[in-house]
Amino acid sequence: MTERITARKNPLLQQVKRLLSSHKERQETGLFVADGTKLLAEAVRWWPGLETVILSDGVEAQVPQGVRVVYVPEDVMESISPMRTPQGALFLCRLPEVAPLAPCPGMLLLDGIQDPGNLGTILRTADALQVPVALLEGCADPYSHKVVRSSMGAVFRTPVVQTTWAQAQAALKTAGIPVAVTALSQRARDIRQAPVGTMAVVIGSEGQGVRKEIIDSADEELIIPMDSRCESLNAAIAAAIVMWQMKG
Repeated sequence: MTERITARKNPLLQQVKRLLSSHKERQETGLFVADGTKLLAEAVRWWPGLETVILSDGVEAQVPQGVRVVYVPEDVMESISPMRTPQGALFLCRLPEVAPLAPCPGMLLLDGIQDPGNLGTILRTADALQVPVALLEGCADPYSHKVVRSSMGAVFRTPVVQTTWAQAQAALKTAGIPVAVTALSQRARDIRQAPVGTMAVVIGSEGQGVRKEIIDSADEELIIPMDSRCESLNAAIAAAIVMWQMKG
């Protein structure tokens, strides 16, 4: 059964706008919004919490039975879509249950990765390489539409774990897994010479790097070798190099 909405002030469309712009709204309602026909196909395949699909007139999509389907005129879609050129699909999903931290060798911890594009790219790469990832304090909301889009649907395929450094540190210590941080320091070891596949490696924020309290308590510091003219790498690129080394 499908519906059609033409009024821009319709409650559903107003809710979509709030969910797109507000982390608080997502937390309070237990919903998030994603956009695009390709991501919708990923959600249909992998996400049990798909609730409502909004399509532009003329756009078709295969959705499970029981999912609410709403058609809107193109100009209405343009008024609510976060994209300059909408693909003609927006959809609401139920936020997942909190995924527990399962410490294991060869995992990545993200400390304060605030750029949605970087976070989404890291989650996408981790999904492709099957590297477990946990988000520590200060990271962007993994269910913002920008992160979901940058992840290319990885958030639908692999549960996103969010925890605190205190909880992660205690769990890793109990499991006997050493913690390494990526850092520019004199004592940092070349990542190519370290058994990163046996460690939990922390990638720091774009501007500040890994927090001092984590560096101070880490078992080892690692450095990705690069030309001395370069100060650092983009966080997503650094994470990709670390994950590739873990699989080496």
